[in-house]
Amino acid sequence: MKVIMLGTGTSTGVPRINGDWGECDPNEPRNRRSRVSILVENKAGQRVLVDTSTDLRSQFLANGIDSLDGVFWTHDHADHCHGIDDLRSMRYGRSAPIPGFASKVTCQRLRMRFSYVFAGEHGYPTIVSLAELDRQRMHAGFGLDWVEMPHGPTQSTGFLFEADGKTIGYATDFSEITSEMIAVFKGIDILVCDCLRRDPHPTHAHLGMALQFKQRTKAKRMILTHMDKSMDYRSLCDEVPAGVIVGYDGLELEA
Repeated sequence: MKVIMLGTGTSTGVPRINGDWGECDPNEPRNRRSRVSILVENKAGQRVLVDTSTDLRSQFLANGIDSLDGVFWTHDHADHCHGIDDLRSMRYGRSAPIPGFASKVTCQRLRMRFSYVFAGEHGYPTIVSLAELDRQRMHAGFGLDWVEMPHGPTQSTGFLFEADGKTIGYATDFSEITSEMIAVFKGIDILVCDCLRRDPHPTHAHLGMALQFKQRTKAKRMILTHMDKSMDYRSLCDEVPAGVIVGYDGLELEA
């Protein structure tokens, strides 16, 4: 099983639209970050996507992604879902909509904002059949677990995928480590983790919190993601301990 880091940037990406690289060296290609999403693939070639970032089309093209077996959403913030229309191309040639899953609240908000995706419109087919996670524990050859995580005043869903005897988890957009989060991700092979910046933030994990999360879960390896313009790739690589990988767009890692 492997994870592909489709995007590793914060909501504005790196550089920002005005060309602001902050502390990131513009000559280091791994500092160019699109908005966050990941793809998890098992040995049978089944693929699940987590979040439809606003850069989804370019991420699919850059990584040669031309098919999906499911989509999961962490929450409804724009950088995590506003690329949803690019799933239309994944619907072509399918006999049925792409299966999609999210928490009850996220499902409600996605349906309200993108009704045509989930119900079809003007003769166009339904793109995604959206279902609440509820008691879903298997999908497309993956074992599945999840946990609701504090994200400032709201919540984000963290996911664990299991296949081929390995586990890959995704925990982005959280501002506090809970006992429920520790229980779901305990002993995981790869944990992709929110790491906005070095200084604390009211709605996101910072570097110290991410490293504490790895220690408390005893994750074998951690990939840092959702990083802003203060997080220079090479500087951060020199700073993190063994077993912690600074994520970048296009990184592939096998569990």
